[in-house]
Amino acid sequence: MARKVFRAMLEARILEMKLSSLYKAGKIVGGVYLGKGQEAVSASLGAQLEMGRDFFAPLIRDQGGRTAFGEEVIDCARTYLGSVLGPMRGRDGNIHRGRPQQGMFAMISHLGAAVPVVAGALLAKRLKGELEGVVGATCIGDGATSTGAFHEGLNTAAVERLPLVVVVANNQFAYSTPNDRQFACADLLDRAKGYGVDGHDLDGTDFLQCLRVMSEAVGRARAGHGPQMVVARLLRLTGHGEHDDGSYVPDTLRAGHLGRDCMDVAAAQIVECGYATTAEIEAWREETGERVQAALAAAQQEPKPDPWTEVWQACSKPLI
Repeated sequence: MARKVFRAMLEARILEMKLSSLYKAGKIVGGVYLGKGQEAVSASLGAQLEMGRDFFAPLIRDQGGRTAFGEEVIDCARTYLGSVLGPMRGRDGNIHRGRPQQGMFAMISHLGAAVPVVAGALLAKRLKGELEGVVGATCIGDGATSTGAFHEGLNTAAVERLPLVVVVANNQFAYSTPNDRQFACADLLDRAKGYGVDGHDLDGTDFLQCLRVMSEAVGRARAGHGPQMVVARLLRLTGHGEHDDGSYVPDTLRAGHLGRDCMDVAAAQIVECGYATTAEIEAWREETGERVQAALAAAQQEPKPDPWTEVWQACSKPLI
């Protein structure tokens, strides 16, 4: 599992660095939001879920989770570059891609909207008698915990005892608003108690801790213990998006423990534990770079949608 998750993190980081370069070169229309610093949390969650059985609603910084869940790199490349062959057929925003038939929901909003959506999908499964062994999960930011959608979705999941896992990536800022101006509770983990759900604390920079806590949270949800809320403490290592320089983040915070790069921590941990060698990691890095570059090059050559011939039908059959 450690090798799988690290390789998903590595692919996500390499892919997003190349997307950043394409954005700055004017090759990508729309925003680019990187998960740099959040890959360990996201990928550890995605790896615990099974595509085709579970539901996963990733957000703007969840490329690591998407990759670990099973998203092909070509899907991402095609969506960002507007290819008609992509999962959204080149006609939706680049961060709103998904394959709902396989359990990966397209992102609606990063402001908590996925919480009630996943809760609703799980409730639908229950009504059909198909919920046993199924887990639904989503990631949100600390800012999203202040929204009505978060409250309504998690409250419903708690009352219905649904197998929902909500991962809160507390990156210390809701865009540019610091925690102390956004919520008054001592710790976001306190909110889990208020909803009557299990709460899990996590150092989001610690790769091995991410693996352990996500396995526990998803396992408890799958075993019938109701909703699980994981609060991961970390820091965005970029701005809110590639359009933002993040100048509002104090240098002292960047230089502190939360400013550690989870990729560096993970590489050191898997070598120390004997899960992989330094040579293997370098080979993975080279192979992944070549594969990502090939996917992006191919997507740039593919046709864009023709508005005069496009069939504007979103879905052809029920998703659940």
